[in-house]
Amino acid sequence: MMKKIIIAAHKPYAFAHDDLYLPLQVGAAGKKDILDLSTIYLKDGRAFGETIMRDDIDDNISEKNPTYCELTGLYWAWKNLKDADVVGLVHYRRYFTVKSAAFQHGHDPYRCVLQEGELDNLLLQYDLLVPRKRIYGIETLYSHYAHTLDAYQLDAAKGIVEQSYPAYRGVIDRIYGRRWGYMFNMAIWQRSDLEDYCQWLFEILGVLEKRLTEEGYLDGLSDFEKRLFGRVSEILFNVWVERKRLDGCRIGEVPVLYIESENWPKKVKSFLAAKFARKKYGESF
Repeated sequence: MMKKIIIAAHKPYAFAHDDLYLPLQVGAAGKKDILDLSTIYLKDGRAFGETIMRDDIDDNISEKNPTYCELTGLYWAWKNLKDADVVGLVHYRRYFTVKSAAFQHGHDPYRCVLQEGELDNLLLQYDLLVPRKRIYGIETLYSHYAHTLDAYQLDAAKGIVEQSYPAYRGVIDRIYGRRWGYMFNMAIWQRSDLEDYCQWLFEILGVLEKRLTEEGYLDGLSDFEKRLFGRVSEILFNVWVERKRLDGCRIGEVPVLYIESENWPKKVKSFLAAKFARKKYGESF
């Protein structure tokens, strides 16, 4: 069984080195190659190193990266890693891990990323692997999105889902009202599930993009606001996962390893400001 996990990246970085992983430059169209900083060496005072795979090669939607975010990498993997029986998506700063927090402390973080043998054990138990749920508590997925971004995007997506996929009616309401979710667009799929998910997701996003473009909704949005299709997909992923769960799919939650520390004080402050002061997000953090 061939397994491949792409590492979505948009800037030079040091990546996990293992045959399981494939660093992928997302949004590569029109951009220079990204260097893997873990391969850098100096020669005659100049820095050299290995470049990583680009998502503008072969069948791709790389030019949509400013609005689709890491989904251009997922699309590339779906269309071009045809020999892979298992396909995953992680980020250059976020990986799946099964190592305990105690083990992670004081170790090189790349020693803690999910390894192929560990993945094999998980695949004996589960059909689909997702990040450990993020709990919002005082917010539902819908209300959090409404307070931080624009609920119209989710409303429009819901209309498309219910019209095109009647089996998801009711499921999408349940997810919108849920107080936790699987975030980051990270997952590890069996090939059949990857095909099902990507056909479903990219069809919905294509219709949504066409509708919002025709409405002029995208005009005048900031670069941060334009990333809406990547954000909507995080919620839609939860909708698709719930439908799979109802159909008997075994869902396994896997902890996420952060290569860089998170700014939790800023996250919490922004979360509360959005909830109680209606202050929208204006940047990533």
